[in-house]
Amino acid sequence: MPLSARQLAAFADKHARQIPFDTNPRHLAGPGDARHVTHGLAAAGWRAVSDPLSAEIVLRSPDLRHRLQFDPQSATSAWWRLRAEPTDTERGWYAEFGELVPAEILGSLTDALIGPPPTQQPAPFDVLKAAGWTIDTDEAAVSPDGMCHVRQRHDGGRHHTWHWHVETCEPGYGTPMGPRIWHAWIDGHAPAHLMNAFVTALAHNAPLRRALFDHTIHHSAVQKPSPLTPEQVVEAHTARLDTVRAQARAARRQQQPNPTTAIPVTAGTPRPTARR
Repeated sequence: MPLSARQLAAFADKHARQIPFDTNPRHLAGPGDARHVTHGLAAAGWRAVSDPLSAEIVLRSPDLRHRLQFDPQSATSAWWRLRAEPTDTERGWYAEFGELVPAEILGSLTDALIGPPPTQQPAPFDVLKAAGWTIDTDEAAVSPDGMCHVRQRHDGGRHHTWHWHVETCEPGYGTPMGPRIWHAWIDGHAPAHLMNAFVTALAHNAPLRRALFDHTIHHSAVQKPSPLTPEQVVEAHTARLDTVRAQARAARRQQQPNPTTAIPVTAGTPRPTARR
């Protein structure tokens, strides 16, 4: 599903009419534009397999192993679902994300899925600690405002598997956590660099751009006029898509088998008889 000029123009038209405001912290910025996720995957060659007239969007990766579902009419708290089918050498895995997860943070994870994994990377809790989050002894981290929690949990089953659970919640007013704002659940079998990309984007101190008084932004988030113009916001989106395309091409080249070398004909090798 290559992005069409009409789809890019629709994104540009919406954001050209919005004066961007820098919004922090990121976990309270609201979902933003879902096309930060879907445009990135489309640029990497993912194709829509859902009904184009439905509110639900389902994208499939070129190798058909990965599937992303966005369902704003979901009866559950998970609007985004990402699945990977098992292969001969890798286990399948699953991740889900709530309605108000910022699309730019989820997009960092899907961008990481497209490109090759890094050879070296810090552990997620090391990333969070470096960003000023509090790390406790229960394999958990808490944001400086106390409203976002990242935990690594054991499933309690016989296979002793782990998963990552991220929750942004209202203040608890005497209890650790109040009502949930959004969540993320990532299977422990998912490639490690995906969780690393997610928490790196989550804890980054750079603001996200939102319209002023966007009703999905939490009331305690701070908004300031952005130095970027609406045109520059659109240009940044287009430049990111170009980067994603290049990463996808590089990943495909790495996966292609090396061409076989031709076997030279020696004096002792019989040659085929020429047909008359």
